[in-house]
Amino acid sequence: MLDIRALRQDGEAIKAALAKRGYSLDLDAFSALDAKRKQADVRSQDLQAERKKASKQVGQLIQSGMNVDEAKAQVAETLKTLDAELDQEVAKAKAIHDEITEFLMGVPNVPQDSVPEGADEDDNIEVSTWGTPKSFDFEPKDHVDVGEALKGGALDFENAAKLSGTRFAVMSGGVARLHRALVDFMLDIHSSEHGYEEVYVPYLVGPEALRGTGQLPKFEEDLFKMQGERELYLIPTAEVPVTNLVAGDILEADTLPRRFTCHTPCFRSEAGSHGRDTRGLIRQHQFEKVELVQMVRPEESDEALEQLTGHAEAILQKLDLPYRKVILCGGDLGFSSTKTYDLEVWLPSQQKYREISSCSNFRDYQARRMQARWRNPETGKPELVHTLNGSGLAVGRTLVAILENYQNADGSVTVPEALRPYMRGLERLQ
Repeated sequence: MLDIRALRQDGEAIKAALAKRGYSLDLDAFSALDAKRKQADVRSQDLQAERKKASKQVGQLIQSGMNVDEAKAQVAETLKTLDAELDQEVAKAKAIHDEITEFLMGVPNVPQDSVPEGADEDDNIEVSTWGTPKSFDFEPKDHVDVGEALKGGALDFENAAKLSGTRFAVMSGGVARLHRALVDFMLDIHSSEHGYEEVYVPYLVGPEALRGTGQLPKFEEDLFKMQGERELYLIPTAEVPVTNLVAGDILEADTLPRRFTCHTPCFRSEAGSHGRDTRGLIRQHQFEKVELVQMVRPEESDEALEQLTGHAEAILQKLDLPYRKVILCGGDLGFSSTKTYDLEVWLPSQQKYREISSCSNFRDYQARRMQARWRNPETGKPELVHTLNGSGLAVGRTLVAILENYQNADGSVTVPEALRPYMRGLERLQ
């Protein structure tokens, strides 16, 4: 959520910055709400002052010669009238404050100056590439054909559809093992080499957690909501529960930065994506990710984004998967992000790079919604932390990349060397 003080002072500048992402900020609507808020607050303060003054009039009335009981009765009647009006004004002020909060909840984060102009993913800018796409002496298959041809039909979409409908998968045998190996491999690297603390979190969260990271109220249609006594949602990403671990906290300076890595399933309705990537594992309702989350001092968040992105890149490099790094343009930027790098892995069947990780800096946008703060030792006062996260990596898409990049002419799949210790030395899926 944006700083309301910044909106009041630099509204036009913020509106211009938000235009980079194609968002039109209704400053007139905000100013009108803020004026109503100020009027209601001032009236409430005036009534409180009148009430305080009236409560002191009993003694003055008695001194002027009025009977004690009559003086008390007169003041009590005055206080009753003031209390009724004050209750109305307080309720009115609260309603306006809530309306302003809802308005701010719908405003996306301001892009950094380094974010390029552009309308959509076609305008993202390539920053770097790593590795060379493999040349095959046969026509490479896509991951669906590769997986279904492996022993026992190790990648099975037909039975998944029988169980749950489209955009689900059943894995078995070597593919299921490879999928599990990827999770263990990623968690080990991030926790032992990159300094992240591994955490396990609930897969169901309340609406307040989703508001904290920016999925609610704007993106409710993308979520799976549970039916039951409590209002709970299946998590769309581990970002939600892990980032909210510090919601409402004041972190001591010597505990920063906080770095967490977490493996969870993720659940998304994929609203509005009909017809996109309907084949295979690219866009599923249920998939797995190993997430990276950081909470840092404000002055460190820009550098932290570079480091976090590098941690995700390290996984691709250890798996020897060619990829490129792009910076998202304003029009493709996520709602809560102020700057994002996407890592896109090479898929031979498509002859193109496809997203496998998205790494973002949110600055204080999420922290303000969650009231996640740290105590600045120089001032002794609490200030908002900066939050970041990224996929390190999306497990299903990494599996896709391995099946395609490591396929052989006989239909088998070579297991990347880095994963063989997690596969009990197995070198090939037959």
